[in-house]
Amino acid sequence: MPEVFHFLLLPGFSALGFISAIEPLRVANRFRPGLYRWQVLSLDGGAVLASNGMSVNADAGLAALAAGARVFVVAGFEPLKAFSPALGAWLRRVAHEGGILGGIDTGAFLLAEAGLLSQARVALHWEAAGAFKERWPALDITQELFEIDQRRITCAGGTASIDLMLDLIGQAHGSELAIKVSEQFVLGRIRPRQDHQRMAVASRYGTRNKKLVQVIGTMEQHTEVPLSTDALAQTVQVTRRQLERLFRVHLQATPGNFYLALRLDKARQLLLQTDMSVTEVSIACGFELPSYFARRYRGRFGKPPREDRLNRS
Repeated sequence: MPEVFHFLLLPGFSALGFISAIEPLRVANRFRPGLYRWQVLSLDGGAVLASNGMSVNADAGLAALAAGARVFVVAGFEPLKAFSPALGAWLRRVAHEGGILGGIDTGAFLLAEAGLLSQARVALHWEAAGAFKERWPALDITQELFEIDQRRITCAGGTASIDLMLDLIGQAHGSELAIKVSEQFVLGRIRPRQDHQRMAVASRYGTRNKKLVQVIGTMEQHTEVPLSTDALAQTVQVTRRQLERLFRVHLQATPGNFYLALRLDKARQLLLQTDMSVTEVSIACGFELPSYFARRYRGRFGKPPREDRLNRS
């Protein structure tokens, strides 16, 4: 009997994450016909619009599934807008009946809201990790491409969906088939789950200075309670003046301005992806005064926080 995958598409879902999950199954069937089937679900059984405007027809709505069903929730920006008590009850029923539940891109938000990730390691798109952690600080978030944890599977989405499916294909039918499928996508290699989602700091900022890379990494880990320039300099055993020179030469910025931009970027992610108030966001990103936060935010993004959030919604 073929293995069946059910994909629940939520409004604004990531088309790339969804297609990257289906294509390995399709190609596996070319080499060994009948291995896999898939079914597209939506909240009401109708078509669903992806974030890129593409419409995908659903095969069914939230109907009862066979015991042990494998269901992947595929979401995008603002995933919790689609959550409802009925959806939460349906997901919990699937879990209670022995189902395997997965989340692609921000699909993990729906599983967490339904109370289904308390014992699992969670992978989701790196851009949404801050918002997820603010809402569920006790859950274990990783930076890996995907996580397969007992009966929960989560994935960062995008092309990481390919890597997840290749791993599942390899587990079920051997690495030889997984490699043959991967070669159809002209992949240089099958990435293991431990690969990190984002490019290394050195690649993102175009610098190989080890001390500078270490300081930027420290900044990214300390946005809620920012460290002083002196404290940052001490972490890499240089003077404040030496650190300022490194930033000026390699990034054409001061440490303070660079750090401020990092915190403002995180603030924007939280504003657009959570229902946290502007004051809560400002505190989460290390700004004690909301008025100062609003002024700096407008200077970076051209509009105040509240207006930016309204324009997005």
